[in-house]
Amino acid sequence: MGLSRRGSRSDAPIWPGFVDAMSSLLLVLMFVVTIFLIVQFVLRTTITTQNTQLDSLSQQVQSLADALGLARTDAAKLKDQVGQLSGQLDSAKAKADQQSALIATLNTQLTAREGDLTAAQAKITSFEQQVASLLADRDAARGQMAQLGQQVTDLTTARDKLQTEQDALQLAVAKARSEIDAQTEAARLAAARREALEGLIADLHNKIDSGQTSLADALKALDANKKSTADLNQQVTALQSNLSDAEKARLAEQAAAEALKQQLAGVQADLSDQEKQRLADAAAAEALRQKLKDSQDELTAMTLALEEQRKRAEDTLTLLAAAQNAKAVAEAATQSQITEAQKNAALLAVAQKTLTDEQKKEESSARQVALLNQQIAAMRAQLANLQGILDASAQKDSDNSVQIQSLGSQLNQALAQLADEQRRRADLEEAERKRLEEQNKQLAGYRSEFFGKVSQVLAGRDGVKVVGDRFVFSSEVLFEPASADLSDAGKQQIAKVGSILQDVAAQMPADINWILQVNGFTDNTPLSGSGQFKDNWELSQARALSVVRFLISQGFPASRLAATGFGEFQPVTTDDTPEARAQNRRIELKLTEK
Repeated sequence: MGLSRRGSRSDAPIWPGFVDAMSSLLLVLMFVVTIFLIVQFVLRTTITTQNTQLDSLSQQVQSLADALGLARTDAAKLKDQVGQLSGQLDSAKAKADQQSALIATLNTQLTAREGDLTAAQAKITSFEQQVASLLADRDAARGQMAQLGQQVTDLTTARDKLQTEQDALQLAVAKARSEIDAQTEAARLAAARREALEGLIADLHNKIDSGQTSLADALKALDANKKSTADLNQQVTALQSNLSDAEKARLAEQAAAEALKQQLAGVQADLSDQEKQRLADAAAAEALRQKLKDSQDELTAMTLALEEQRKRAEDTLTLLAAAQNAKAVAEAATQSQITEAQKNAALLAVAQKTLTDEQKKEESSARQVALLNQQIAAMRAQLANLQGILDASAQKDSDNSVQIQSLGSQLNQALAQLADEQRRRADLEEAERKRLEEQNKQLAGYRSEFFGKVSQVLAGRDGVKVVGDRFVFSSEVLFEPASADLSDAGKQQIAKVGSILQDVAAQMPADINWILQVNGFTDNTPLSGSGQFKDNWELSQARALSVVRFLISQGFPASRLAATGFGEFQPVTTDDTPEARAQNRRIELKLTEK
């Protein structure tokens, strides 16, 4: 027992230390294990996260590879389309060049027509100016006619004055006759003494012969005036003939103007007024001719009156001489104391006084004749001027008539060419219209056949309906929300429609220029902008383009397809309900012409 006690006393300090050491070691191990566990957990989490990210990246790489493959496929298809479009573009350019050449030719012809019309208008303007000049000449002629009328009035006044003087002479002659009757008896008684005064009477007769010579000169002047009047009559006749020719020219010009009136309605009123003015000119000329004829008659009457006055003056001189002789005899009888020389002087004084009176009368007659000659010369000058004006007017009328005929022929030719051109264009337009109508009828028939077959195939299917001349597919049937990729069900429906359309297209004539238009529509719900598409425009365009590309992949000709996106701006209904928005999200297929 004692030993055991000593052993226990000696072993007691070891175990606690051992236990403490083991406990410390265990704690260290537990700490290390805990750290390892924590590190392992952290690493495991990191590895898991990285594996997840690698899987995601692998999926993204795979999707990118798929997208790259699709892009390469699309690029190849686009190259094919570019090749086809290049061919179509070359064909279109060739057609455009042909059309441009045709347009250039038509423009050249139109320019030529416009030039012809401009020339015709210029000629018409020149004709109007010439007509205005003729009107001015007519007004000048009217002014000269008025002057001639004034001169005729002056001649009439002079004639009245001569008539007054003639009446005075007649009164003097009547008075002399009464004196002669009273002295007739005394003259018989003085007849014995007449022989003594024969010498003086002879002298008086010489003087009277001189007066008669002056009167003869006056008569010659009157005869010359008669000839001048005859010339004036001839000129008046010539003027009348010229006026008749001018009237004929004006009538011809009027006929030409009537032809122009039918073609140029704009100048009809002007030509009518001008023709009326020409007729008025002709009437004025006729009135002038009548006035000249009246003045000729008046001149003839004045000439006859002067001749009558001359005869009466001669009678008066004879009577006066006899009266003077009788008076001288009577005075000689009553005054026997006067010497013979004084008698002769008295008789000479009486004779000189008588001669002076006669000379005064002759001078007055000469002045009147000179005035008449001056008036006749002025009238001749005015008639010559009027004749020149009328000749110039007739020449202008003739030139205008020729120009009007030329303008009429040119205008008729231009109108005929224009009518032919319009007729040719109308025929071409009518032929094109008939061709388009026939194509429309054929296309309408094929469109009806196409819609009938497609309606039978798609009958009873949800999301597809026929509205007018187009098929309407709901977007939910063809696409996933906010996606432009065709679903499998959508591909099946579009494939059936494309197959039917290809069958119908194979029966269409090659000259029908038809096209299948694919229109994409969305609702008015805006996109976030952070996805694949920024807005509804891009989404609708992408969906229509997906349908077109799928049809091309099915063998449908790309030249017969067109993709159009309308976004939310062509809604079927404007109601703000889910059903209305579902109706607005659609794809429409329409068979139409290019």
